[in-house]
Amino acid sequence: MPPRRASTKGFKRTSALLTQRIRTASEKRGFAQSRLLTQWVEVAGEAIAAISRPVEVSYGRGGMGATLTLLTTGANAPVLEMEKEKLRARVNAVYGYNAIARIRITQTAATGFAEGQVAFQNAPASAAPVHDPVLRDRALEVAKPVEDDNLRHALARLGENILNKTNR
Repeated sequence: MPPRRASTKGFKRTSALLTQRIRTASEKRGFAQSRLLTQWVEVAGEAIAAISRPVEVSYGRGGMGATLTLLTTGANAPVLEMEKEKLRARVNAVYGYNAIARIRITQTAATGFAEGQVAFQNAPASAAPVHDPVLRDRALEVAKPVEDDNLRHALARLGENILNKTNR
């Protein structure tokens, strides 16, 4: 029986190519577990993740117990301060042992500093584009010769979107 050949034909998954780079980048900030960064909402919970971001994990000289630094705005710092112990337990559950001994809270203004420009809430949904009725009529006129109704309407919408975009 001939040996089994790999079916990937030399290709690798993107995740396999990026795993080491992501690990290196996160370890520069002290995050041995990149899951703390990538899945912060699941680790901290929605309420805490909405008002904070992990910034750094620093280790003391003795190497016993690290300090997790969280970024928040000034108004949310007291709320985060009350939840520190519960949050520390949740973060240590990710590591599997008591890796984080302390949580330090850094307050900053909503804008001004590089780390302070991090959005704590999800970006609002973009508003629907305003359509010009003159452009809509023009797009319908151009698509008029097409016999298929579905195709004609799709082409008219496409034309209207293109005309609206170029008019902005």
